[in-house]
Amino acid sequence: MQITPLGLDHVVLRIVDLDRSLAFYCDILGCVMDRRRDDLGLYHLRAGRAQIDLVTLTGELGQKGGGPRAPDGLNMDHFCLRIEPFDGPALIDYLRGHGLETDEVVQRFGAEGEGPSLYVRDPDDNVVELKGPAVV
Repeated sequence: MQITPLGLDHVVLRIVDLDRSLAFYCDILGCVMDRRRDDLGLYHLRAGRAQIDLVTLTGELGQKGGGPRAPDGLNMDHFCLRIEPFDGPALIDYLRGHGLETDEVVQRFGAEGEGPSLYVRDPDDNVVELKGPAVV
């Protein structure tokens, strides 16, 4: 058997505050609610062809994972969302206008090759890389 990766299917994030996370991922980053499982505390957000699943710490699934992320430890380094359009200065202004801190736009290697990206943190302190198209 040979396995061929096709792309990111989904990432599951354990979150403290559902409303705050939905505001970040849907209102600011443009994801769309695909499906809600309030009984499990599980929320599937559409991010292009991939999904970001949010699991509340108080829900059935979230309780199985223990408490929130420890201040001195990470459960994930970051995940990357390929976004369009990517206008670095406008993106920084937009994110900072929502009270978010960002780093500067730099060229980083990703699935499509070298291209512009920046890092921002979600409400639970997870690092999200926002990536533009590869520079040819």
